[in-house]
Amino acid sequence: MKTLVYLFFMVMAIEPITAQYLNQKKSTGPGAMFVYWGYNRSIYTPSNIRFIGPGYDFKLNGVEATDRPSTDINEYVSFNTITVPQFDVRIGYNFKRNWAFSLGYEHMKYVMKHGPTYYLNGYISPGIDQGNGWSGTYSDQAVVTQENTFHYENTNGLNYINAQLTNVFKIYQTEKGRFALTTMMGVGAGPILSFNDFTFAGEKNVATVSLSGVGVSGHFGLRAEFFKHLFVAANVQGGFIGQYRVKTRPNDYDSHAKQAFLYGQRDIVVGALFYLKQTDKCNTCPNW
Repeated sequence: MKTLVYLFFMVMAIEPITAQYLNQKKSTGPGAMFVYWGYNRSIYTPSNIRFIGPGYDFKLNGVEATDRPSTDINEYVSFNTITVPQFDVRIGYNFKRNWAFSLGYEHMKYVMKHGPTYYLNGYISPGIDQGNGWSGTYSDQAVVTQENTFHYENTNGLNYINAQLTNVFKIYQTEKGRFALTTMMGVGAGPILSFNDFTFAGEKNVATVSLSGVGVSGHFGLRAEFFKHLFVAANVQGGFIGQYRVKTRPNDYDSHAKQAFLYGQRDIVVGALFYLKQTDKCNTCPNW
């Protein structure tokens, strides 16, 4: 991950070029490349989570969750901790006019809420769960969970690693190209890398890693470009995440959780544009 951060700041440090050279650059044309870094917030629909392990197979219906943004401003500005908050990083390439392909890593956080009433269904062997007193067979049993005896979260990452196909369209540009506005709209898909924390039956495990499922999404953004090489962008996206095997115990492959939900995300990012194999020499054109 730090390699991507180094790449980002290396691109941001590109030396200024002449005004004539700037006029040849087309941020929506083939050969334009971009990289960005930023931070996100996310929301999730309630979901039914099934938990499977030694002596239990049960489902909690209607589980609510929230994200967990960092509250320490130092984590956003210190190079050693910038990957702690909920972040987005992406690199992309315009393979033809107005169309870009990109790869991104979106670090979201998913935290189960406590306080709402959930409904318990399934079977828990007697004697397994002393903390909650869950034992036997349940059918829509109303329960209120406590974090110290039952908890489920992905805060080291509900990580959406995705490829996006994006239409990039310039809606405004000043005459000399020092400022432009570009829209970005498209779709994405990719695997979910989970770092799961799970507390149940007197046992707590933290950051259990698994490729837990897949996501599909749609996105829209507005990019403000400066001097054709720097930009700030605001993006929104939403989609579906299906986690079909979230590993919950590090030493037990059979212990896992399953769920599916819709999500929404918004982010603010900063980035850089650079250009490969753009040979158009029309220096007098006012717009690209």
